[in-house]
Amino acid sequence: MLDVRHLEELYGLPVHTVGDEPLADLELPRSGSVAWRLDAGWQEDRPFPMVWGEFVEAVDTAEVRALIIGPWWEDEYEDIEATLRLIVADADRFPGLRALFIADVISEECELSWLEMSDITPVLKAFPLLEELGVRGGGHYEDAGLRLSPVRHDHLRVLRFESGGLPRGVVQAVGASELPALEHLELWLGIDEYGGDSTIEDLAPLLSGDRFPRLRHLGLQNSASQDAIAAAVAAAPVVARLESLSLSMGLLTDAGAESLRDGESLTHLALLDLRHNYLTAPVEEQLRSALEPNGVRIESARGESWTDSGGAEHFYVAVSE
Repeated sequence: MLDVRHLEELYGLPVHTVGDEPLADLELPRSGSVAWRLDAGWQEDRPFPMVWGEFVEAVDTAEVRALIIGPWWEDEYEDIEATLRLIVADADRFPGLRALFIADVISEECELSWLEMSDITPVLKAFPLLEELGVRGGGHYEDAGLRLSPVRHDHLRVLRFESGGLPRGVVQAVGASELPALEHLELWLGIDEYGGDSTIEDLAPLLSGDRFPRLRHLGLQNSASQDAIAAAVAAAPVVARLESLSLSMGLLTDAGAESLRDGESLTHLALLDLRHNYLTAPVEEQLRSALEPNGVRIESARGESWTDSGGAEHFYVAVSE
């Protein structure tokens, strides 16, 4: 299953949700003590612009360090472009903001594959001191959906894109960006039906080891092409500098695991995340025998499958949920 759940903390701060009641009526925590989560979903009498306006007046925005945008639509689902414009317009009111998560939404609120994003580039430009950015959703339309242009950002340490279909242009833009402080990169690549049209070639700048000199965690996840990704990672120079690697939530089979076993050494890793995979028990045990004696922790859980009348096994693809 996909790891889509509400955040419980951000930037080391516990989440505090507001939005369903007027903030002037509430006793609020200190502005810098929590990660503020704004939830205006399905509230026609309290649309997101109203909640945002109350928020910037009720809290000391200069002290806010972490901000989470939850559901933002009033009635029927709508994309987030107008919401992002509001946030960017008020960027100068948040000089202390260091972490931002856009679209803390779970499947009961909106399926990941339906969660349409917008251009994220203005957010990075508006917050040059941001250290963590997470984005959930995608969109697979030529003139809409998740977009990113190559940027230089000197302080970003964590970048996460959680998507059922991460557009090729976004993957390419990440690889073309200058992010000298980046330590943690997580890309949920998804499938083509939901806009995940990137190729192994598009990942080359990320795998070369030259682009992000401080990178310590790489996640290339939630893909129907997980075996091909594993083969590329197994020969990638970037692996030597990683402390953790995640290839979880996709269709990783024995072929991909064997590539990892026979490729560049992974014995220096602290963590290899292979959750939601389709490895047979013997191949998984071979991988464990090769890595766990060296101190590598392997997280693994087999995905769901079904057998047809002819005895053939078929896999459920995580990204289609």
